[in-house]
Amino acid sequence: MKLLVSSRDVEIPKGIEIEVKGRRVRVKGPRGVLVRDFRHLAVDMFLLDEETEEGEKKKLLRVDCHFGKKKRLAAIRTACSHVLNMITGTTKGFEYKMRLVYAHFPINANIEGKGTVIELRNFLGEKRVRVVNMLPGVTIERSSAVKDELILTGNDIENVSRSAALIHQVCLVKNKDIRKFLDGVYVSDKGLIVKE
Repeated sequence: MKLLVSSRDVEIPKGIEIEVKGRRVRVKGPRGVLVRDFRHLAVDMFLLDEETEEGEKKKLLRVDCHFGKKKRLAAIRTACSHVLNMITGTTKGFEYKMRLVYAHFPINANIEGKGTVIELRNFLGEKRVRVVNMLPGVTIERSSAVKDELILTGNDIENVSRSAALIHQVCLVKNKDIRKFLDGVYVSDKGLIVKE
């Protein structure tokens, strides 16, 4: 059944500026600016000012879908989730922790280019050097507290998680039983930079 109009609101916290121009959303916060294009989704986006019962004004981002079926209605929640991730990224930032796991040959990780490039050496005793470039806005550093731990930080959750995935993918074990050969670089923790 088609619904006439379906909508969902995203509350914009204080200290965050949001601009919407033709389904291009720009979020500016204390940690920086993120821009995302939603033109591929069949939804309408616009800003609203509403008053609460206490008389305070609050800003909302409303996402509407007209005459939507199941897939188009799901796009509403998707767009709202992306905007919430942008708000969280510009206020608190995202942090992924990765562990270097090895049984015999220790994996050597060298971070270069001010935390934008990582070189992984001696994986399973191989001479090949694996080089991974971080995506824009992502920095990588070694953990000072834990041995063999890498910390990826950034404002865009997609770039941080994709950078972690690139590091994980480059250290996959080929042509061996992966139940026995557990060497690799794995994500151990996901969280925010600014803890509450």
